[in-house]
Amino acid sequence: MSSAAIPSLEDFTRDAKSWLEENAEYRTSGTDDKDIVWGDGEFSVSVFHSLSFDEEQALLRRGMDWIQKKAEKGYHAITAPIEYGGLALPRAYSRAFSKLESQFQTPTGHETLSVTVGLIAPTIELFGTPEQKSEYVARFMATRDLCCQLFSEPGAGSDLASLACRADRDGDEWVLNGQKVWSSGAQFSAFGELIARSNVDIPKHKGMTAFIIPMDLPGIEIRPIKQMSGGSSFNEVFFNDVRIPDTMRLGPEGEGWKVALTTLGFERDHSGDGGGGGSRVGGSWRQLLATARAFGATADPVMRQELAKAYSHFRIEGFVNRRAADIRRSGAAPGPEGSLGKLVWTEGMRLVSDVVSQILGPSLVADTGEWGTFAWGEHVLGAPGYRIAGGSDETQRNIIGERVLGLPGDVRVDKDLPWKDTKR
Repeated sequence: MSSAAIPSLEDFTRDAKSWLEENAEYRTSGTDDKDIVWGDGEFSVSVFHSLSFDEEQALLRRGMDWIQKKAEKGYHAITAPIEYGGLALPRAYSRAFSKLESQFQTPTGHETLSVTVGLIAPTIELFGTPEQKSEYVARFMATRDLCCQLFSEPGAGSDLASLACRADRDGDEWVLNGQKVWSSGAQFSAFGELIARSNVDIPKHKGMTAFIIPMDLPGIEIRPIKQMSGGSSFNEVFFNDVRIPDTMRLGPEGEGWKVALTTLGFERDHSGDGGGGGSRVGGSWRQLLATARAFGATADPVMRQELAKAYSHFRIEGFVNRRAADIRRSGAAPGPEGSLGKLVWTEGMRLVSDVVSQILGPSLVADTGEWGTFAWGEHVLGAPGYRIAGGSDETQRNIIGERVLGLPGDVRVDKDLPWKDTKR
């Protein structure tokens, strides 16, 4: 889009507001994005959904439908290039739309939507062949298909470079064998981004290759994992002599670690809207404040101090994420700033868990049917999971210490050993 074709921010906001009014209903709790009417509408603060397969599939379908509706106008990808269905507008336009959208009732967000839109699509944009970019980027950004990550393994979590899932070259094809675990949304996904071991005779960080995998190929088995928060969003995925053409390879052979780090960098950047404009994963400041008001906690000076800490943390998190987003919008690949954003995010969820536990007391663990109370249990049970997801908090601190502060690196005794000689 040329500069002459860029609408003014005022014109864009006016048109976007008109479109939202035609396609969604205002939130009954007000449009100032500050107040919630207690007991009115949906109250979701879950980190991981506690839903049956059919319920979760329906939730995803609602989210996909909303993103696809926005895609008709380019509102799903306001800063993205026009060739991918976006509007190629500055970040200020995206922020203006998000602020407007928050005033309307929109579908609840879901991690699989975020993975598809915010992780897999931009990774393909950076590493894909022209054919892969043309085939998948716009398709995934508009959630015409869903995607999952196929990274972690039972013996390769935070130390992802130790992964053992094999990819063996056979002419113009690759044969995949092994297991992945904690793959969110795999049972609903049409594609996955897989990192596999393609060379066992060189050090572990150098012998991996990335692929885009159709999840319905013969030899792929998906087994949902029951979570303590109730649902089964996570999965084990098994590969048994799965064959894929070399055209599904993402990036150069042996460069899977670089591809993985890029995707993980996007995962640690929480500057997006959760893949659909729905409610914030794990709840928002507005929901925490509404809960405190409903239980009279705002009159207690100690609780007011705790709420002030939570509010300050939300604000700082927003500034950190905005900085990360601006770096990303400049065209740079994700860097160590994403690790800071993820640490701030997970620490914020822990803080919210502590504060809401003090506010609710027994109402947090006893389901009395009262609106906005027992629902917080899904936050408290789900929040610890994100201290590991996308790289543990300890891993994030190592990245910041080594790559930002210049501190000495951890001792890595297997750094120069061939993968086949490392202890696992």
